[in-house]
Amino acid sequence: MIKKKLFVTIIFVCAALPAMAQKNVIDEVIWVVGDEAILRSDVENQRIFMQNEGTRFEGDPYCFIPEQIAVQKLFLSQAKVDSVYADESNVIRYVDRWVNMATNQFGSKEKLEEYWGGKKLSQIKEEQKRIVRDQQVVEEMKKKLVGDIKLTPSDVRKYFSQLSQDSLPMIPSTVEVEIITMEPKIPIEDIDAIKARLREYTEQINRGEKTFSTLASIYSEDMASAMRGGETGYMSKIQMAPEYANAAFSLSDPTKVSNVVETEYGFHIIQLIEKRGDRLNSRHILLRPKVSEQEMKKAIDRLDTLYIDIQAAKLTFEEAATYFSADKETKNNKGLMVNQDMESRNYSTSKFELQELPQGMGVVVDKMEVGEISKPFRMKNHSDKDVVAIVRLKSRVKAHQANVSDDYQALKTLVEDRKREEILNEWIVSKQKTMFIRIADGWRECDFKYPGWIKE
Repeated sequence: MIKKKLFVTIIFVCAALPAMAQKNVIDEVIWVVGDEAILRSDVENQRIFMQNEGTRFEGDPYCFIPEQIAVQKLFLSQAKVDSVYADESNVIRYVDRWVNMATNQFGSKEKLEEYWGGKKLSQIKEEQKRIVRDQQVVEEMKKKLVGDIKLTPSDVRKYFSQLSQDSLPMIPSTVEVEIITMEPKIPIEDIDAIKARLREYTEQINRGEKTFSTLASIYSEDMASAMRGGETGYMSKIQMAPEYANAAFSLSDPTKVSNVVETEYGFHIIQLIEKRGDRLNSRHILLRPKVSEQEMKKAIDRLDTLYIDIQAAKLTFEEAATYFSADKETKNNKGLMVNQDMESRNYSTSKFELQELPQGMGVVVDKMEVGEISKPFRMKNHSDKDVVAIVRLKSRVKAHQANVSDDYQALKTLVEDRKREEILNEWIVSKQKTMFIRIADGWRECDFKYPGWIKE
């Protein structure tokens, strides 16, 4: 990983199902929206996919699904007018990840192609790209239509006062956690060995024996980019670890390889692909020194000594976090963890649902009482490094119906979501009036969410 804080919602959607799933379907145009046709096979494919996923249909699937597709066509049509496009590097990254997952699931590329009705992998990828690209364009178009929603506390209170007791949203159980971590020491000879391996890769590239992408695919420990030959996609400096950004943006020749760069994620070598203004696409190979069990035990022992001192009141948990913790994200916050997933939604909170806690922590916290300090345990930190930690449970709020005094931020988010939905619904109704729409006989007798589809 090289991204510092980049939160992306990834949606993997199955492309049109393989030909074997369609062979009994006689295709026909059932809807036309603008200059875009919706085929019977489109609906059937989506129905089968949703059914296999266990998705519950909102009413008749042969009414619900065509309307869903038609709404997407409206947004795509407007996106063409407004020149709204998907980030192609993100599209490629999502599809490459999906193909890798699907290939692993089926066992081989050949079995995946067989399942997809004999289509070549390149054809499957192109279909997936089209679907993911359309999804991203629709989401970007929605963001543009909605714009910034600004609510005052009185707006939130007014909305809350209009809700009946039965319709109040449930707030899930949350916790606030303070943390102290220690990183096991890595012997200097292990670090030197990692650097030597990376320098050898650089020499192989410079001698023309191997390409950077080949070596990244085989050896890089950043699994997400390794699947793409080490390619990261276009990112700005703020999305990269500072040391990585400095090295990557100083490169000017795509044939050259950087010196070895150390970041919080490990050690890298970097190759420039292309710069576009303040964004850059690069390849990298990441290697991490392995932590020995002996060094892990030493780190646990050191943290256990600190745990005993805190319990004996020789220093407070906050003091220990500030002066001894290796966690840069929390040590200046007296150990209090901040929910980065919520930061991506433009507000900051220290509250977590248990499943949102880092790997290895949720099980520990679930069994703790408020104010209790855990014994040292192993976990993965935000840089995917093996560390040891102790945590203190600062607070726990049980699941409950929302109220303004305790759950203002959650209610504010709910009201914002409702406002967005209202704006988009109004836009869809307005767009229906100006768009050419035709629905074939046999597909019109539906209780549509947006009745404006049928104009005559």
